[in-house]
Amino acid sequence: MTALGIGIVSLAMMVVLIIAGLHVAISLLLLSFVGVWLMRDNIDVALALMAQATNDSIASHEFGVVPLFVLMGLLVATADLGKDIFEVANSMLRRIRGGLGVATVMANAVFAAITGISIASAAVFTKVAVPEMLRFGFTPRFATGVVAGSSVLGMLIPPSLLMILYAFLSEQSVGAMFLAGVMPGLVLAIAFSVAIVAMAWLFPGYVGGTAAVNVPGMALREAAVKVAPVVLLIFVVLGGIYGGIFTATDAGAVGALGALALALAKRRLTPSIFWKVLVETGRITVSVLFLIIAANLYSRMLTLSGLPQFIVEWMAGLGFGVAGFLTVFIAIVLFLGCIIDSASIMLIVLPLMLPVAKTLGIDLVWFGVITVVAVEIGLLTPPFGISVYVVKSTLNDARITLWDIFAGTQPFTLIMFVVLLLIIAFPGIALFFN
Repeated sequence: MTALGIGIVSLAMMVVLIIAGLHVAISLLLLSFVGVWLMRDNIDVALALMAQATNDSIASHEFGVVPLFVLMGLLVATADLGKDIFEVANSMLRRIRGGLGVATVMANAVFAAITGISIASAAVFTKVAVPEMLRFGFTPRFATGVVAGSSVLGMLIPPSLLMILYAFLSEQSVGAMFLAGVMPGLVLAIAFSVAIVAMAWLFPGYVGGTAAVNVPGMALREAAVKVAPVVLLIFVVLGGIYGGIFTATDAGAVGALGALALALAKRRLTPSIFWKVLVETGRITVSVLFLIIAANLYSRMLTLSGLPQFIVEWMAGLGFGVAGFLTVFIAIVLFLGCIIDSASIMLIVLPLMLPVAKTLGIDLVWFGVITVVAVEIGLLTPPFGISVYVVKSTLNDARITLWDIFAGTQPFTLIMFVVLLLIIAFPGIALFFN
């Protein structure tokens, strides 16, 4: 079999192994190792390439950004800052029809700027926002749909774990990717909010709730006390990056220290909870870095096979321009989003598609935003939809089924797709700050 044939077979086997339940990183490593072994007919070459790829993948100090931002996000969640943000937003928006839903979106947007993990947002606001919305008469589908839908902001508004992962895979600046996520994240949050208000007026039976939620207003001083720590943390971390004061890795360290101080000040961090946070940080970090190592080896195997170059020439022969390529790319990502998680999609697809994007002269920062938004749609689509499963498991209410939550997320899935098309049509949305 030719090297190209081995590359094609490896892709087919990848799908088979993942559907069979093998972990994506193990699948990537196994197929890459066997592929190089078969292409070079020498197991020593395959072993040497695996060792070299492992060292090269995470040798840089820049990878310290992963555990630091993960630690910051987990500490912020522990400090109950999500609850504080929601209470302030709810107080401000309580007189708007559908205001609790808008408050959830706004709180999620702010929370995203200090966590970067969608599932963390989904878990926090399932506990905080869903009971409140149900208490004031909002329908279960709408309440859970808002939380699951707006949780995707966690992977778009910086700092974002997916943005960091894309930056490493595409060899782009983490800071540039963070800048690129700001405007699309704000556009998506505004689109969600407008849609919620529109649904509350046009489809009151679907949304439920009341026009004026009977919640006492919050004093300005109390609101300022609740919001000030969050604003300060965002300003220090993101302002430091954008102002050129420190690198993304430095920002992660400063953010983690700030989050630790806030958790201690709010007396939410006992020794046992802190230990759990550290263990969870290690677990997430190892998982992400293991995936990056596997993706690096997989990319090298594909390069040896000549498959990326074959795809470039094949698409050129079909006359595919940028529009045609993006159509095919997004279709593949949306399909994979139904069966596997966000990081795995990027690790599988990007080694094949990035060479094509470079050949077509596509701005890789813009392409990264398109990739993240398309991948995040998969968080809401059945049957995998991990944000939906997080909401369901956190809620632990037998009266609200998994399919109720999936149904509730569909308006937000549609809005995400519309925003994706806007970003494609108007690249300036993603490149506004770059």
